[in-house]
Amino acid sequence: MGAVSREVVEAMVRGAQDKSHARFAVAVSGVAGPDGGSPSKPVGTVWLAWGVGEQVFSEVQHFPGNRDEVRRQTVKAALEGLLRHAAGEISNQG
Repeated sequence: MGAVSREVVEAMVRGAQDKSHARFAVAVSGVAGPDGGSPSKPVGTVWLAWGVGEQVFSEVQHFPGNRDEVRRQTVKAALEGLLRHAAGEISNQG
């Protein structure tokens, strides 16, 4: 499993919601580089999760670029996903 995994980001989202009592939460974990990648989790691999009420949605992305570019793409994907979930555009994932 490891720190960059579905299980970790989903646990992070649940923990954030439990501690804050928020309806929505976002969590990310990834390998931004330049080091730390492996054949199964190369640099650019990022897991994202969103908590929406009682539901948790997660996905893996593989972003190209250097450390800064991977981090920027991660933030963009996390916030865009949050907006889509808050607007009710995503309902049958998880």
